[in-house]
Amino acid sequence: MSGAVDFCGLALEHPVINASGTFDAIAAQRVFGDALLADFPFSAFVSKTITLEPRAGNPPPRIYEVAGGMINSIGLPNRGLAGYLEHDLPSLAALPVPLIVNVMGSVADEVVQLVEAVDARAEIAAIELNVSCPNVKTGLDIGADPDELARLLAAVRPRTRKPLIVKLTPNTADVARVAVAAEASGADAVSLINTLRAFAAHSTRPGAPWLGGGTGGQSGPAVRHVALAQIAAVARRVTIPIVGMGGIQNGRHAREALDAGACIVAVGTESFRDPLAGQRIARELAAPRV
Repeated sequence: MSGAVDFCGLALEHPVINASGTFDAIAAQRVFGDALLADFPFSAFVSKTITLEPRAGNPPPRIYEVAGGMINSIGLPNRGLAGYLEHDLPSLAALPVPLIVNVMGSVADEVVQLVEAVDARAEIAAIELNVSCPNVKTGLDIGADPDELARLLAAVRPRTRKPLIVKLTPNTADVARVAVAAEASGADAVSLINTLRAFAAHSTRPGAPWLGGGTGGQSGPAVRHVALAQIAAVARRVTIPIVGMGGIQNGRHAREALDAGACIVAVGTESFRDPLAGQRIARELAAPRV
């Protein structure tokens, strides 16, 4: 398969990776066995979000199907940092591709602790910061405010020499302005888009949410053109690499994201329908244009 790319110093076989939290490599290996390692669907693997302390996630129901995608209110369940390093990392480090770990905290001190711990592990190739978490003091997404994001990166950037990717929130007035702040503050790359905030109404209780967490994040084909607009807007303002994601189902969609300014693309919701979607999309992307 052609299409090798250098991404932040990581040599990737092709430009298709997974979006954080959308592909469970450990569970997939239990199902597919060593065949998964021999023909892994992505050129790098991005872990689900890791928080400092364990999280149980949101109460059910957690998934709501909509036309052209879904709304999820999973709530980032994970073992916490210590549990991830002890239980998950040994399995993920055995994958045949670079490992990128996604981390999130609600205040800078939490993120600093996460980044320092991840930086110390040679098995981990790069770090992705999920800045779509509301700040406990302001209630706003950390990544919605360029100044707040700059302060976070000022605290985090000196703590690691690994490539640092900032996963931008789409739920802000000017995502390109936030991307500029990320680049100026030392980010090596940005990734976008994360899910769009959405609400699913309860079918029998007017005004009540159907999802256990209240609101959720919408993803899938319905958000693809929003993603293309934001990728293009960011590409016009920054020079660092962009990971483009949002509704990518096939090679044509991936090519459109690359043409809009992405360096590589990430596949998310499509992997729920087709666990080998990343592999298929990479093949389609490598085929001659028609």
